[in-house]
This record gives sequence, C-alpha cells and structure tokens, in this order.
Amino acid sequence: MPRALLSLGALAVLGLAVWLWAFGGAESVAAWARAGQAETQQAMARLLRSLRAGEPGAMAGLLSLCFAYGFFHAAGPGHGKILIGGYGMAARVGAARLSALALASSLAQAASAVALVYAGVFLFDLTRQQMTGVAEGLLAPASYGAVALVGLWLALRGGLRWNRARAARSPGHAHAHNHTCASCGHSHGPTPEEAARVHGWRDAVMLVGAVAIRPCTGALFLLILTWRMGIEMAGILGTFAMGLGTASVTLAVALASVTLREGALARLTTAEGRGLARTLTALEIGAGLLIAALSLHLMRATL
Repeated sequence: MPRALLSLGALAVLGLAVWLWAFGGAESVAAWARAGQAETQQAMARLLRSLRAGEPGAMAGLLSLCFAYGFFHAAGPGHGKILIGGYGMAARVGAARLSALALASSLAQAASAVALVYAGVFLFDLTRQQMTGVAEGLLAPASYGAVALVGLWLALRGGLRWNRARAARSPGHAHAHNHTCASCGHSHGPTPEEAARVHGWRDAVMLVGAVAIRPCTGALFLLILTWRMGIEMAGILGTFAMGLGTASVTLAVALASVTLREGALARLTTAEGRGLARTLTALEIGAGLLIAALSLHLMRATL
C-alpha cells in the first residue's frame, strides 16, 4: 500500500481515537451500546418463548439478535479491544493473522461462557446470581489482570530488544549473525524466523486466553434461561452467535490498529527502511505500557 495512503489511514484512525478519548465520544458510544444491549435482551426473551412454542423463523431471529447483542456488547468499553488493538500496534503482525486472533478470542470467550454455565449447573449447582457473581466478581478482574500482564510482557520484550540493539551499535561490538556452526553444520541457536514463530504462537495463546477468561454476562443469561426452558442447543448456538457479533467489532479494531501502525512506520522510517527496527521497538514498548495502564484502570473499577 502506498505510504501516502497509509499515512492518511493512520491519521483517520488517530482522529477517531482522539474523539473517543478526549472529546467524550467513548461515553456516547458506551451509552448507545448499553441501550442497544437492553433492547436486544428484551427482544431475545420474547423470541425464546416463540422458539419453545415451535414458531417458524424463531431460531433465525434469535441468532440474529444474539449477533446484534454481541456487537453492542463489544462496542462498549472492554478488555478484548484493548488487547487486540494494543497488540496490533506493538507487534508487526499481519492484518489477516491479527483478524484470526480477534475471531479466535471472541469465540473462546463464548466457549468459556458455555463451560462456566454447564459446569455451574451440573457440577456445582450454582444459581444464575452466583454464576454472574463469579463472572463479574472473580473472572472480570482476573481477565483485566491477565491483559495487563500481557501488556507488561510486551513492554519488557521491547525493552530487552532496545537494549540489545544499543549494545549491537556500540563501538567494538562485532559478532557473526550466522546461526549455523561452520565446523559441524548444526544450528546452535534459533534463527530470527524461528524466534518469530515461537513468539507468534506464545502471543496467540496469551491473547486468546486473556480475553476468554471473562465470559459475557449476556451469554450467561441466555444459557441459563435456555437450560431452564429445555432448549439448551438454542442457547449454545446463540452464545456463539454473540461471539461472532463481538468479533465484528474486534476485527474492525484489529484492522484499524494495523493501519495506524503501518502509517506510523511509513512516516517515521526512511524509504530505505532505516529506523524501522527502532520504531517497531518503540511502538512495542509504548503499546505494551498503554495496554497495562488501561487494563489496570478497568480492573480497579471491578474491585
């Protein structure tokens, strides 16, 4: 993509971020999302009665409403967007891979809701209020804490990379960059490509796990209600439809973060690529610290 287009895209994303966080846009979006969630939840309850009565089209209507609920849920403040967006700025991951991580984390969050409800019902005999209490009182702060740890890990990794780069640029420092021993022909250390792959799957596990810890309370409500009504499969399918609705927002955040990162790189590095490594490292440190700060702020509100 041409550097000029990347820069324009980055400016647009940056302008949206400034409106959200500096001019009250986030509060307006959150209020709109809460109203949408409430209306969708009421319509869901009506459709569940129609579904139990066997009315045609009720299942399709329920899944559509669940998708809408997931969209409204994700539009409000949440840990998934912070983590996916921040990681997209911190690591030079491609848009397709980051989008796959966003989708996987949303579906894993839906799976955790199913696991919590049916474990609570069959193993621990928990009530709806108790399960909601576990989700909000225990799993919500745990999830924000996990996201904060991921942010600190990204900042630490960036800091270590920054120090290694400084040491490599120091006078008198010289070493071979060939990772294969010339005498025996065996590799005595990972290549940069191998290290990137290791970081890739480790990062993926951390990201998906940190988001999945906290299930959506709307999904808990749906699962418990459908279990009591004897239409359990409708609740499970609806929960994953909510996950897809949530993913629609996190996918947009993922693409926006990649656009902002690449636009920043286009502005801060030369046409020959000089300064790319330092800029990427600075973005990793800054984004990691921002993820940690925002997550700790949200975790404090849950305690």
